[in-house]
Amino acid sequence: MKTIVILTGAGMSAESGIKTFRDDNGLWEGHDVMEVASPQGWEKNQELVLDFYNKRRRQLKEVEPNAAHKALVKLEEKYKVEIITQNVDDLHERAGSSNVTHLHGELFKVRSTFDEHLILDWKDDLHLGDFCEHNHQLRPHVVWFGEQVPMLEVAVELVEKADMLIIIGTSMQVYPAASLMHYAPENTPVYFIDPKPSIDSSKTIEVIAEKASVGVSNLVEKLLQDE
Repeated sequence: MKTIVILTGAGMSAESGIKTFRDDNGLWEGHDVMEVASPQGWEKNQELVLDFYNKRRRQLKEVEPNAAHKALVKLEEKYKVEIITQNVDDLHERAGSSNVTHLHGELFKVRSTFDEHLILDWKDDLHLGDFCEHNHQLRPHVVWFGEQVPMLEVAVELVEKADMLIIIGTSMQVYPAASLMHYAPENTPVYFIDPKPSIDSSKTIEVIAEKASVGVSNLVEKLLQDE
């Protein structure tokens, strides 16, 4: 069974109604990104950071997987499918995908500020005074700017075994995630789906300039017919 590795970014979930939270001026909900998504911002104002992620968590409860998420599930009928996502939502899982690696953490999880390996499922608001078993504050289980990406090595190993790579809804400009495609074996076919693609077609790369729901659905139909 061939292995398809799929890299997804914000464009994958946009059609579900997930806000990017980033305005044209680069502000997130009126805040500089470093105020709400960096270790420095956390040290400066934990209440502000918790409020920002509480809003995102509430919004995630109100949205559903879209046609692109659902189409990827169908690929599992004939392929081994590994999804690597930069998104912190759980829409891939809710759609029914079996193997999902979250590069940047998960919105419905929190972790201890004392022990980063102590991770808890958490779907409600997180407040100051919500402590782990070691009596330390819990924080969002999200990789902030300037932090290490702990799942990167796992993602690299998955891409190294890919028979095919599909990239959906990401500019491939943000590192280290953008480096992943370079770990695919030589001559691995790559499909790049984005309405405003940042790379060009080549011998091994086929660019599909469509939004995720259209581009993914059409490609999945093609791949299932090819086999």
